[in-house]
Amino acid sequence: MSSDGSWPLWEVFVRGKRGLNHVHVGSLHAPDAELAVRNARDLYTRRNEGVSIWVVPAEAITASSPDEKDPFFAPSGDKVYRHPTFYAIPDDVPHL
Repeated sequence: MSSDGSWPLWEVFVRGKRGLNHVHVGSLHAPDAELAVRNARDLYTRRNEGVSIWVVPAEAITASSPDEKDPFFAPSGDKVYRHPTFYAIPDDVPHL
């Protein structure tokens, strides 16, 4: 519980089907991780669509700024090893 008496905020991620990624579905307040998982199950998986739930304290998440998306995600032209043409594929490797 925080100093003002409120429960911490938890971010909820649900994996809907096996093999898919967890997706952020919302937030909730809970006193601890165990209760956060239970509440997340009740709130975000009502029709048995979830197979896995993650809860993360909101204060533990650090994110990039949307204002900096162009320089942050721009590919680096000087790193040619990231391009597929940098690598030679051996002749005996099929279907590549």
